[in-house]
Amino acid sequence: MPFGVFVMTQHILIVDDNPDNRQLVAWILEDEGYKFTCSASAEDGLALLEKHKYDMVLMDISLPGMDGKQATQLIRKNVKFGQIPILALTAHAIMAEEAAIMASGVNAVITKPLDEALLLATIAKYLK
Repeated sequence: MPFGVFVMTQHILIVDDNPDNRQLVAWILEDEGYKFTCSASAEDGLALLEKHKYDMVLMDISLPGMDGKQATQLIRKNVKFGQIPILALTAHAIMAEEAAIMASGVNAVITKPLDEALLLATIAKYLK
């Protein structure tokens, strides 16, 4: 790396109640050099957003308690981090549900099982 060049690692918040899904996404992000934090619920994810700076949120939609659509709507209403890119990660692949997810304020919907190349390309698109 040339002298004087500073590389900033982007920090991504993963919100998913399934530990296997969190681990898979964490491995993908780790392999690409991203910093990440995991949360098992929307409520915990919102609390983390209040305390730390993140460059993106990967939001599961089907969560216990508050779901990912509700959490996204709350994020969008908050002037502190309302513009942060949010990618929905969901097993809900039907078109009507995708429209409702997009209407909640996410930037993109990625269906599970995850396509690693698509996930990384979508992350890169919104973090440029």
